[in-house]
Amino acid sequence: MTPRVPDAAEPQGTAAAQSKIHDSLALPLSLRVNGARRELRLDPRTSLLDALRDHLQLSGTKKGCDQGACGACTVLVNGQRVLSCLSLALQHEGDDVTTIEGLVNDEAGHVLQAGFIEADGFQCGYCTPGQICSAVGMLHEFGQGVPSAVTPIASLSATTLNDEELKERMSGNLCRCGAYVGICDAIRTAHERLGRQAR
Repeated sequence: MTPRVPDAAEPQGTAAAQSKIHDSLALPLSLRVNGARRELRLDPRTSLLDALRDHLQLSGTKKGCDQGACGACTVLVNGQRVLSCLSLALQHEGDDVTTIEGLVNDEAGHVLQAGFIEADGFQCGYCTPGQICSAVGMLHEFGQGVPSAVTPIASLSATTLNDEELKERMSGNLCRCGAYVGICDAIRTAHERLGRQAR
């Protein structure tokens, strides 16, 4: 069914009236994004992804499938990986949200960003922000001993991130270009560097 195009003879106030209705449904939201407190008024149906991209102009977080299947929209919420397209913004009242823009601490960038550049862990780059945010969360989970579907119970405290573990833990992030070898190398390099920094 094709959408109805408004007739030129319609009252000019129609769009303004509809805008008022939407504004009256908006609810307040306060959250911390990349270290800064942000106050918004949003339609309750607004996803966290759309709040970040459309209301806060943080376009680093990408809208891929918009169905939670590709991982391009991955951000960190209170340090945990979240698919922002499947999460309503209003669910995150008071939360601490980190996007790809918030990972940069200095001009050198985050150790994972440097790793992706060195290992050529991208081609078109569309999935890269989600890959990097997911890898940051994944390495934190791994460091905390959180098991994956392939982790033997006896090796929960292991410090080696082997290929099987890495691929399983990053399996929610897809790369249509197929740059998986570089992505894995980048994450493995970053993991080794972070391990050396912790010593």
